[in-house]
Amino acid sequence: MLRQVSFGPFTLDAETRQLLRDPERVPVHLSPKAYDLLCVLVETRPKAIAKADLHERLWPSTFVSDATLASLIAELRDALGERGREARFIRTVHGFGYAFAAVARETQERPVTPIAHWIICNGREKALGDGDHVIGRDADVAIPLPSPTVSRRHAKIVVAGAVATLEDVGSKNGTYVRGHAVTSPLQLTDGDEIRIGAFQLTFRTAGGGGSTATEHR
Repeated sequence: MLRQVSFGPFTLDAETRQLLRDPERVPVHLSPKAYDLLCVLVETRPKAIAKADLHERLWPSTFVSDATLASLIAELRDALGERGREARFIRTVHGFGYAFAAVARETQERPVTPIAHWIICNGREKALGDGDHVIGRDADVAIPLPSPTVSRRHAKIVVAGAVATLEDVGSKNGTYVRGHAVTSPLQLTDGDEIRIGAFQLTFRTAGGGGSTATEHR
């Protein structure tokens, strides 16, 4: 079973379900199915896997067209930086399936992500580790904001390595970033101001490249 595998400028970390790019260990975005496909290819390297076997691994007991598998392969190649007919990482076995083509090595140490995130509210700082951080009026949430203008579970910040996203979770008064309502998951950048009810929160990250200019609502 995979734990952590390095190849080229990338590290595949199965424990955090992340593909990281060296040297800063920056997460590379992959859809869940594309990530699963990469894990299967790396785990069975250098053996080529038939398309039928990949379908069974990724979509057991479900009919999915070969076009869907091909689109995942294209997503992987784009994320890994392959261009044109280059097959540095993913090799097409024509009339059969696919194989992982790069030299990979398993590592024991977890990658260290030097980027840290935190929220500032009323002069107080709250560190944000990997995972979900719910913001709301309830006392048991990660970031409690005691005010009737805040819903019990108002919003949440999801941290995955260097990436932090903000989601509104059905609040009554809405969640705002840079003066705009958050209607879908939004990736936060250093210095973003978040308005939740009567509260103004500031998102900071140690790896940020300066504050983002804020639009006041």
